[in-house]
Amino acid sequence: MGAYVLRRLLLIIPTLIGIMVINFALVQFVPGGPIEQIIARMDGGGDVFERFAGGADAGADRGQQGMYVGARGLPPEFIEELERQFGFDRPPLERFLTMMWNYMRLDFGESYFRSISVIDLVLEKLPVSISLGLWSTLIAYLVSIPLGIRKAVRDGSRFDTWTSGAIIVGYAIPGFLFAILLLVLFAGGSYFQIFPLRGLTSDNWSELSLVGKVLDYFWHITLPVLASTISAFATLTLLTKNSFLEEIKKQYVVTARAKGVTERRVLYGHVFRNAMLIIIAGFPAVFVSVFFGGSLIIETIFSLDGLGRLGFEAAVARDYPVIFGTLFTFGLLGLFVGLLSDLMYVWIDPRIDFETRET
Repeated sequence: MGAYVLRRLLLIIPTLIGIMVINFALVQFVPGGPIEQIIARMDGGGDVFERFAGGADAGADRGQQGMYVGARGLPPEFIEELERQFGFDRPPLERFLTMMWNYMRLDFGESYFRSISVIDLVLEKLPVSISLGLWSTLIAYLVSIPLGIRKAVRDGSRFDTWTSGAIIVGYAIPGFLFAILLLVLFAGGSYFQIFPLRGLTSDNWSELSLVGKVLDYFWHITLPVLASTISAFATLTLLTKNSFLEEIKKQYVVTARAKGVTERRVLYGHVFRNAMLIIIAGFPAVFVSVFFGGSLIIETIFSLDGLGRLGFEAAVARDYPVIFGTLFTFGLLGLFVGLLSDLMYVWIDPRIDFETRET
């Protein structure tokens, strides 16, 4: 197992470099860089993308300056100073190598437009994403696994039919639509004012007692977590049911029953470990996918300033240090989580041996 782990760790380096190379190359062809963003704001207060949609006028602007749309009227010396400030006076290869060298030293730079380091910016948004990712994943597992087991045991019954209908309906409802429904019903939209409308904590959170802070936190996070859990809940329930159904039909279950083993011991002593292998071992990957891929729309609806909104705003503003810094960090963490998932497979089922796999 040690040799396999070492190979996977060594494979992380070229994989991560490949991710960064592809994304860095794509950015070079995307219009509306940070300098054009600044020029657009200074030249009229509008957005740079309006100028790209401006047709012939935008093209004329670009032609007169030679490089930047909307730069007409600004001194060339000022444009050159901006290029030096952002590092765009150097060739792309040199900029990429410098960036990767800094990242290897955990220096992710500073945001172009926020005057704050990328690390501090991510740490500032982290509580929201941790809250959504952690609680959504835990609730999905705690509800879906028992429900999926019961559906497998009572396969074909009325309980199975009705719960399957409810699960399908839940899966079909988009998370953002369910979030709006929750706001309308329980956050003072039209009916009940039970939960707060926005934020992760109340304005007077620092003045509350420890118990009050905990209750206030859960009071604010309830609706966003429910909205982000609904689709994962449906998928995980059906996956649990199908895994148990597949195991229940195997010969070792028939043999255990023939020996007089109780149904509960057959289910939880024999079937559970094999059926839950793929589900439990996949927990790290599920958590990271919810954690980093948290719904931007849900964060926006509930006015939560998390990593989803941070990534979107950085992409719109072409804040390259934030984009590449978070991409490097999350890519590295995602690769380690993939390795962790493999190790969990071995921990749950020692019969699995990755040493025999070809890499």
